[in-house]
Order: sequence, then C-alpha cells, then structure tokens
Amino acid sequence: MTDTRHLQALREAILNMDLEGIGSVAQAAMDAGVDPKEAITEGMVPGMVEVGQKFEEGEYFLSELVVAGEVMKDGMAVIEPYLTAGGGDDEAKAKAIVATVEGDYHDIGKNIVVTLLGVQGFDVIDLGMDVPTSKIVEEVREHGPVVLGLSALLSTTMARMGEVIEALKSAGLRDSVKVIVGGTPVTPAYAASIGADHCALNAIEGVHKCADWLGNLKEGR
Repeated sequence: MTDTRHLQALREAILNMDLEGIGSVAQAAMDAGVDPKEAITEGMVPGMVEVGQKFEEGEYFLSELVVAGEVMKDGMAVIEPYLTAGGGDDEAKAKAIVATVEGDYHDIGKNIVVTLLGVQGFDVIDLGMDVPTSKIVEEVREHGPVVLGLSALLSTTMARMGEVIEALKSAGLRDSVKVIVGGTPVTPAYAASIGADHCALNAIEGVHKCADWLGNLKEGR
C-alpha cells in the first residue's frame, strides 16, 4: 500500500508538472524504501506517458511537455543515486548510443529511453537532439555500442533514420549494432522498410527489447 501511494504521488507530480514538489515526493519514496527502479518505471514513466498522450490529443501543448520533462529530470536527480548505491559493477557495461536525428528538436521520449536503458544496466551515450548522420556514425565507430537508438517526432525528419542506417552500411558498421527506432510517426512497417532491427511502440517496450538483445549477447546467441 505504501509503495502504491508513493508511486501514485510520483505519477501525479509529473502529470501536474509539479516542479516545486517533485524533489520532496521522490525523496519521500526513497525514504519509504520504494525500489528506485519501480519509482522510475511504475511511478514517473507512466506519468510521462500520460503527458505524451495528452499532448497527442491536443489537451497539453509543447510548453507542458517541456515542463513535465524538467519535472522528471528533477525527480531522477533524487532517485538515480539510489540505483547505484547497492554496489559496483564487476564487468564493463554494454554501451548504447541514443540520438534524435538531424533537424528534429524533440527529446522527451528519448530522455525517458536514456533513463530506462541506464536502469537496465547499459552505459548510455546520449548524443542529444539534431544530431547529424556523420556524428552518429562517428560515435558508433568510436564506442562500439550494442544498441543504437534513433528518435524522430516529425514525419519530415524520420527519413534521417534511413540515412543513418545506410551510412552505417557504407562504413562497414551496420552488422555490429542493433538499431532501434521510435517516435510518434514511426511504424513497424517503416522501420522494416529502412532496415531497422525494431520499432519501439513506446519507451518501456523499446527498452525491454534492448534488454532482450543484451541478454542474448551475454548468452552467446
């Protein structure tokens, strides 16, 4: 019951864009012993998902979307230290690179993915928004990630995802990395048409797919 109450409070803080209160709500959850991963995946993320739905339906506007994202960042600042407080890693973490493609300045969904990949044990390199194809390829070559996540919110920019995949092929890097794509206009059919490995239906589903890939890699499959 206690966990449920705290998780609901976290969700509502995101949904209500409570910049002033999120810090104390998140700290109260940690003080009460709520699992930090659950605080994120079952508390704050559902709040962000609901904010996203309201944005798509026209009930919320871009300003609300941005503020809700800031609220989540503030909540994460409180919770993240508890994720790693239990102990260190005995082995190097698998890397994931995440970017919003060139010409696109939306990052709410990407930021959720970055957070959740970290929860799943990835070493995440967040390239940010409006990232040129050449930069993405350069980072893949340098860091050798297991996963490359590409995000686009606009139908006019999602074609950049295909450009990135073609550039990876030209650089001889495509077979070394799993490419997952996502964003409002991106469909599984489109992902297949550009040669992506998976289309994330939402942040949580996409991260679960990445975790599956990592598990298969560790098992040698």
